[in-house]
Amino acid sequence: MSELIVNKISCQRGYNDLFSELSFSLTSGDIFRISGANGSGKTSLLKILAGLSSAECGSVSYNQNRAGSSEYQEDIFYLGHLPALSPELRCQENLSFLSHLQGDNATDTARDALIDMGLKGFENEYAANLSAGQKRRVVLASLLINRAPIWLLDEPFTALDSDGITILEEQINKHSERGGICVLTTHQDCNLLNMKTLSL
Repeated sequence: MSELIVNKISCQRGYNDLFSELSFSLTSGDIFRISGANGSGKTSLLKILAGLSSAECGSVSYNQNRAGSSEYQEDIFYLGHLPALSPELRCQENLSFLSHLQGDNATDTARDALIDMGLKGFENEYAANLSAGQKRRVVLASLLINRAPIWLLDEPFTALDSDGITILEEQINKHSERGGICVLTTHQDCNLLNMKTLSL
């Protein structure tokens, strides 16, 4: 069974200690919610798990590969709370670019991902013309075209309507049922299976 191990990590921003000697482990199928007030360190923790930032001390590993190694990074898919779309590209073109980087059939994979996220009929719409919620759905569709076993999601429900929230919850639950791990931050109540919670 695959295991993500966080061992006594600490994080400091300026003169503030956000968290100290934090430890936990997650195994295949786990969904892990990080909660806390604004500024408590939720995004900082996700970035450490994503290998984008370094902890002051401690270690993070997945299947014995340490955070920052090429083997570790191949297993991680991180989505921040800001949309990472090119406004000059159509929805399908944005996703096809990501799909192509991973060696998939770009056109078919991107189209299917958009449909699964409730964007059927928007495949050829320019990202610049989308609402905030639609842009969020396009970004989240990128989850469905990657093969990483670990999803790290920073406020994934932001700007989504009730239908969008339901679709995303279903996709996270499916990822868990396939043996994937999902770590997310959110201020919203969510209907996710077997969810564990960490409060910072």
